[in-house]
Amino acid sequence: MDKHSYKAWLYLLPAILFLGVFLVYPLIDVFIYSIEEGYNFASQTHFGIGTYNYSYVLHDPYFLQALKNTFILVVITVPLSTALSLLVSMGLASIKPLRELYQTVYFLPYVTNTLAVGLVFMILFKKTPYTDGFVNGIITLFGGTAVDFIDGPYWAKMLVLCLYTVWVVMPFKVLVLTSALASVNQDYYNAAKVDGTSKLRIFTKITLPMISPMLFYLIITGFIGAFKAYSDAVALFGTKLNVAQMNTIVGYVYDMLYSNGGGYPSYASAAAIILFTIVLTITCINLIVSKKHVHY
Repeated sequence: MDKHSYKAWLYLLPAILFLGVFLVYPLIDVFIYSIEEGYNFASQTHFGIGTYNYSYVLHDPYFLQALKNTFILVVITVPLSTALSLLVSMGLASIKPLRELYQTVYFLPYVTNTLAVGLVFMILFKKTPYTDGFVNGIITLFGGTAVDFIDGPYWAKMLVLCLYTVWVVMPFKVLVLTSALASVNQDYYNAAKVDGTSKLRIFTKITLPMISPMLFYLIITGFIGAFKAYSDAVALFGTKLNVAQMNTIVGYVYDMLYSNGGGYPSYASAAAIILFTIVLTITCINLIVSKKHVHY
């Protein structure tokens, strides 16, 4: 190893130590907790090593419900929010006057407190003894039947959670995609117009390939963010998510650690490792797909 290599590793040392202390060590520690059977938090003891904690979690109805909710949230919100953000970004890119103002307006929800946005959604959708809510008012105006979106059927609550999640994540995606569209070399568009290329072909053959790295980045981070969803559900349905059947995997981990019925770090660790495995698998699949469809 030459002198320059030593310098490079020296520069990387602070980052390596930081990642080791705050990422690698906690992951190893969580894995150890997850295989310790009968772990007692007070005495810091356990009576065996095995996979019982994983078996318990995978057969726990609350975890299965949280897993179902999380997957529905991922499958619906990630593609929908990305597609809508791309559509909005394309519209903003075509607007010359007041473009910066519109970008700021679209970005405002991203810097707004999550619980505050959840409160607004509750006002829009929640039925009370005094009012059916703004959304139900529109539904009944067109001859429909009012639905209790917050305390009613499962599909209604999941619909509100998906809409809320899309609303929260879209501003950041709009900002990133607007910047990506602005960085595309205009010479490509000018050449395509000279050749009489249709707008659809320009979009599919020029725009999408040129911004594909940013799209891929947003899809990856979108999947990870959706799998880590918890505060969104709390903002809408409160802390008793198991009762509302709206818990997520992260919420299940939190309940196993800190809720009134919690105090089970081994079960929480097993659920966390399962979540880590799912996210890692999906990320690897996306990386493999990106080799064919992402143009750097």
